[in-house]
Amino acid sequence: MLWAAQGITLPQYGFRTAPSAGGTYPLEVYVFTKPYGVEGLEAGIYHYEPRGHRLVKRISGDFSEQLMAAALNQEWVGSAPVNLVITAVFDRTTGKYGERGNRYVWQETGHAAQNIYLQAVALGLGNVVVGAFHDAEVQRILELSDQEKPAYVIPVGVPKTP
Repeated sequence: MLWAAQGITLPQYGFRTAPSAGGTYPLEVYVFTKPYGVEGLEAGIYHYEPRGHRLVKRISGDFSEQLMAAALNQEWVGSAPVNLVITAVFDRTTGKYGERGNRYVWQETGHAAQNIYLQAVALGLGNVVVGAFHDAEVQRILELSDQEKPAYVIPVGVPKTP
């Protein structure tokens, strides 16, 4: 799913799976895992690095309760074994396109989220995009700079069968 969101498709050019205005690539993707949420991965917060297609641990521990609280106590955020958080550094795009760049960043966020949805379905997983959250609280949990803003929280897990 991480590759589907921001993976590199043509290494010689750095092109990614989601289109980006002017190749500015303002998005970052973080992974929150619970204990035993991902086989072989400790609970923590990881950053996805497209170059090298790898995860880098940023913070150890289970932050699902804190993320759920930041997401207005939406229980699927707290119960999901994995939450993906897409953030954006708007200056990467607005530096090239001015105010119009804001629109491009939001469009790119939608493209990346749709790719996550498609990959989740292909893997038999369920997910949902969550836009209702306290931005400052998500920034605090992720220890982001003021220039990097959260755009989506995406809980991912095995769907319940009726």
